Amino acid sequence: ALINGTDGMLGMLVLACADLRRLLRTADVVVAMSVEALLGTDAVFAPDLQALRPHPGQAESAANLRVLLAGSEVMASHRTPECTRVQDAYSLRCAPQVHGAARDTLSHAELVAGRELSAAIDNPVVTEDGRVESNGNFHGAPLGYVLDFLAIAVADLASMSERRTDRFLDVARNQGLPAFLADDPGVDSGHMIAQYTQASIVAELKRLAVPASVDSIPTSAMQEDHVSMGWAAARKLRRALEGLTRVLGVELLTAARALDMRGPLAPAPATAAVRDRLRVEVAGPGTDRWLAPEIDTAVRLVDSGEALVAAESVVGPLR
Repeated sequence: ALINGTDGMLGMLVLACADLRRLLRTADVVVAMSVEALLGTDAVFAPDLQALRPHPGQAESAANLRVLLAGSEVMASHRTPECTRVQDAYSLRCAPQVHGAARDTLSHAELVAGRELSAAIDNPVVTEDGRVESNGNFHGAPLGYVLDFLAIAVADLASMSERRTDRFLDVARNQGLPAFLADDPGVDSGHMIAQYTQASIVAELKRLAVPASVDSIPTSAMQEDHVSMGWAAARKLRRALEGLTRVLGVELLTAARALDMRGPLAPAPATAAVRDRLRVEVAGPGTDRWLAPEIDTAVRLVDSGEALVAAESVVGPLR
């Protein structure tokens, strides 16, 4: 029953949609931490600027960023005439546009999943008036396409996250933080290897974004001469979501370290709550130590939704 028709790929799509919906809200939380710690501006997230391009997902992401950054001493510290930066890098400034596009792609996937949940895909099918008819409703193309669409969005979200992490490590771009966020630059590695981890995952996600649904291997003496490859699309999307989760965990870990280094300026209450939740299990800045357990902890906070819960405990449900 799982491999005949669309039941298996539909189940995988429904699970992926639920996981990605949570990860998108978490990604906004992590972006807020990075914008804050990199001394970015929140002016670009203003409602009137976002309304100039009326994509619903973009508006939702920008609204999340506004509430997450509210009340930040770090943000307030550079809202002065002395700040001469004209505009932030794309990975900060365009976060609502990318996260919003992923949201809108997800909404389309959820629409397709909803239709499929109401569908009859049997072949032959017994109609309401008692006829037994052959049909093609078992074909998985509608699901294969959106499973592939989501893998593309996931890869792009992770790619943007890795770019923000990389900015933290470069003294030419991190707005006064030490090289690699190291305690003793030149001796300590800081978070250099954490960014390596992201880079390797993002490289794999780009390969997983190659669509499966454009492929077809004929079977059954050419009777089944065009198939959806939806199961392949579903399986690689699951791997992609696991990769995105880990990439966001690394960014969370790095942004939290950078926020600590901005002290004594206080982060926004929402981003501080996420940083403080991480600090229950991961120590703040210090000399080099084994990063793998710390990365695993941050990944678990993303995967379980605990990072999101920490932020929402301050600002309420995000969109």
